[in-house]
Amino acid sequence: MNIKKGLEKFLKNHGKVLILTVGNELRGDDGLGPAIAKKLSKNENLIIIDGGTVPENFTGKIKKENPTHIIIIDAVEMGAKPGTIKIIEKDKVANYNISTHAMPLSFLIEYLQAHKDYRIILIGIQPKRLDFSTRISEPVRRSMERLIAILNKTIQ
Repeated sequence: MNIKKGLEKFLKNHGKVLILTVGNELRGDDGLGPAIAKKLSKNENLIIIDGGTVPENFTGKIKKENPTHIIIIDAVEMGAKPGTIKIIEKDKVANYNISTHAMPLSFLIEYLQAHKDYRIILIGIQPKRLDFSTRISEPVRRSMERLIAILNKTIQ
């Protein structure tokens, strides 16, 4: 399923949408999450939180915002071509090697689900490199721009 159609299906009948980006700006392509957070267009139905390397520190804010839908965006090792974008359902998140963070995102999702039955997905972008650098690789940068355009158009 393509990303645009997958997002439209996920967001059907949405209320408030929260995007939680994850990543380390000093680790090359892992910085894609914070970079996307800075470029998304905010609107009344969208809350954007840059969770950096400690997204679990934002669970209180997420609960307070009380979204209906949560989209987590992170670099995800999928064994795919760099820049590949994939929607990963919340119950499949534990199957992927996700970025460079202390707490697995699957734990974060389980914790949030224990509070409320949020609709949650992870959008992963296959990194090219995760070395110490502030530069995001070209294939990942192109995918980020595509994803930002799709999100801005889809979340109204």
